[in-house]
Amino acid sequence: MPAFQTSVRPAQSYARGVVLVALGMAVSSTIGLGVRAIDQATPWQILMYRSLGTIGFISIVLVIRNAAEFSASIRQLGPPAIVGGLGLMLASCGVIVAFHHTTVANAFFLVATAPFLAALMGAAFLLEKVRPEAWLAILFGLIGVAIMVGDGLSRGNIWGNIAGLIAAFGLALFAVALRWGRFTNLLVLALVGGCLTFAVATTATAVSGAGFSISVPDLVVSLAMGAFQLGCALLLITAGSPSVPAAEIALLGLVEIILAPIWVWLVFGESVGVLTLMGGATVLGAILFDTVSGMRTARKR
Repeated sequence: MPAFQTSVRPAQSYARGVVLVALGMAVSSTIGLGVRAIDQATPWQILMYRSLGTIGFISIVLVIRNAAEFSASIRQLGPPAIVGGLGLMLASCGVIVAFHHTTVANAFFLVATAPFLAALMGAAFLLEKVRPEAWLAILFGLIGVAIMVGDGLSRGNIWGNIAGLIAAFGLALFAVALRWGRFTNLLVLALVGGCLTFAVATTATAVSGAGFSISVPDLVVSLAMGAFQLGCALLLITAGSPSVPAAEIALLGLVEIILAPIWVWLVFGESVGVLTLMGGATVLGAILFDTVSGMRTARKR
């Protein structure tokens, strides 16, 4: 994606970046609706066809924008795209494995450690300074997630916990790669992630013996999830990432945790508990606090 115009003030760029990333996370939060609509397909089958949807959608967008630029980008894949694609693959696969080997509460809580990992990685590899307010917001965001999953938090299976941490590491790696490659065509990064995820999911599906054949409705939903829930989300996130630090990109990812149960409640009537609402309010407050403090810091530059 091209860099923001120099005529745009830092505070305006930061605010626009936060809005775009938050919208991307909101779109991504609809994954629960897609999974609920699936009838018989296994998680690895879903992931395989969802990846195909993502690959097709992003490829079409890149070609429409500039076919020559797309070809050049593919021929000159750099470290940011490879690292970011690997992170996206680890996040996608890690979440699925975590849900199969531990409780949903454990999986969500472990994935929510991504902002801490992103902050550390951004500081170590990109030399980004993490604002004290951002650390405070991350802490309260984690507390909010803990409240949301408080009813079902348990030790869980060790392999599920490891998978959850791998997913968190993948999200943090993806966030850092977005910042690292801010002046490159970042959608190529998402395309690499989709291809890596497809390769892993296809291998897992073959090894599991489930086969590649699924019903037409499940296929349509899986492809739609890849194009909309992941493809459109990545378009928004990569558009906003150049002006938002890595730790805060991961922090904004907590928007997904807030909205995911709400979508399912609105469409499928699943109840949302009091703790979920309390925790969601805490996370939202942390995000708003971080956004306001970040804009104040940007105005002083």
